[in-house]
Amino acid sequence: MQQAPEDRRSTYLAALTQEIERKLQKALISPGQRPELLQKLFADAALEIEDRARDMILKKDEDEIASADDGTETLCFYEVLADYYVEAPGSGKNILDLIVQLWSQSFVAHIFALLFHKWLFEVSVETSEVLLRYGSALVHGASNVFWIDIQANRRRFFSLFSYLLEEVALVPDRSNKISLQARRDLYLLLSRFLFFYKLDDLLEPFLKHFPAYPNAFLVGGPEDIFVIELSDQLQKLKVEPVLLHYLSRMGTLKGLELRMATSTRLKACLYSFTSPGGPMYPTRAVRHAAWDTLDLLFPVGRYPRHVISVFFRLLYPWYWPSSCWNFIVTCVTTVVYYILRVIISSWENIRKSKRS
Repeated sequence: MQQAPEDRRSTYLAALTQEIERKLQKALISPGQRPELLQKLFADAALEIEDRARDMILKKDEDEIASADDGTETLCFYEVLADYYVEAPGSGKNILDLIVQLWSQSFVAHIFALLFHKWLFEVSVETSEVLLRYGSALVHGASNVFWIDIQANRRRFFSLFSYLLEEVALVPDRSNKISLQARRDLYLLLSRFLFFYKLDDLLEPFLKHFPAYPNAFLVGGPEDIFVIELSDQLQKLKVEPVLLHYLSRMGTLKGLELRMATSTRLKACLYSFTSPGGPMYPTRAVRHAAWDTLDLLFPVGRYPRHVISVFFRLLYPWYWPSSCWNFIVTCVTTVVYYILRVIISSWENIRKSKRS
């Protein structure tokens, strides 16, 4: 007798839960192998689900199982397990108990953030002490997980970030479930990665839901806090494509009312990427992107900045050959494209005149 899709799904997820519990128990009783076991468990939770298992989880019948090229979006184990632990809260209780016993170990907070980020906000948790511990672990684990995406220049954990932003940060009833300090840390975390996950279109409502900060009279309002976190994040980025991505999306900041100190901090951060050499050692692509962003956000003083930059470039003669070569290439490319545009435009005019 064929098993119903819902029953197959529950059986499959229950088996996954038992496997996770088994690995956590093994890590608990094997101190020597603990770091390796927990790292492997985290990697397993972050894996993409193979096609046949995905169709089973999505409750498809046997005759509806799709091929690998059916266009279905990728799905990771942590995504379906996070939903499962909301649907059946009791199924994750043993895993939570084991996680609590392993709190201080590496990758435990990562695992908790992946598997129980929805459970924390959608299932009732009684004591404030438990909420404080879980809220702090969620922010810590999510921060490390997002940095893994940054280093790999991938967005495997987009689902986690999207949930924390759209279903928690923008929904006061949920965000208020965790402690005030954890809530503040969560908003700072989301500020640092908002541009990376391409959700800057939600910047305005996100800023409106910012909690109060005790040092707000020193640093300013939500806009200032967001820009400060973003500036600090830019200084930490070492992956060129990611840095270029951040710079390409910073036009969203245009029009924000910032304090003078915040504006100066952002300007200094961008300016640090416009010059070759230490301490940032930005590539040519990064330097040009930083100049474009700087000119877009701070148009006043644009030309004096470029003149000063050229003057300081003269102090580094070892950069002159590359600068001259790039200048020549740029000029030649511009002339060639201009000639091509003129030729194409003339050709189009001739064709139009013949038709008329």
